[in-house]
Amino acid sequence: MNTFDAIRERRAVKYFDPAHQFTEQETDQLMDLAMQAPSSFNIQHWRLVNVADKALRAQLRAAANDQAQVTDASLLYVVTVDINAWDENPARYWVNAPKEAQDILVPWIHPFYAGKEQLQRDEAMRSAGIMLQTLMLSAKAMGYDSCPMVGFDFEKVAELIHLPKNYAIAAMLAIGKSLKPAWPKPGFIPKSEMIIQNHF
Repeated sequence: MNTFDAIRERRAVKYFDPAHQFTEQETDQLMDLAMQAPSSFNIQHWRLVNVADKALRAQLRAAANDQAQVTDASLLYVVTVDINAWDENPARYWVNAPKEAQDILVPWIHPFYAGKEQLQRDEAMRSAGIMLQTLMLSAKAMGYDSCPMVGFDFEKVAELIHLPKNYAIAAMLAIGKSLKPAWPKPGFIPKSEMIIQNHF
């Protein structure tokens, strides 16, 4: 599937075939594609909790208002972010870059984020959002569907996955083989409202 089609056809699917399983090769391909997502300073804040345990899935479903996709999708990821990733050996994010790029960008990371807690969290969430979209479009291009989710008890989910300190949950993402198509797209705001020329 080409990129334009994947963008237009991607939907938040609610009903998945519970018998379908991803092959290890498909899962690896999906994760390799997700890793291609851009992030500020290449920090890659995202940490994906791959929930394969059925009992844990059932608990997560209970924490997500009994939404069926939590247990029925082939894959379920709790997408978390390491808010302090900017301060954790940042040179490793640039290990394959030319030395001149490393010398400029790596020393810039600490002063850019240090002492700016809101920016640290915002940046981590932005990175997670870009990665989530990359993952959803990749799944669609592979012939699968997905459902990004925030309709759950964040505190309960954090407890169930033993979320570390200084981490946050961005969303859950269900991926699998849909049983029925999503309803038609609900509508778009007009471009005249969406696009502001130069300034408000």
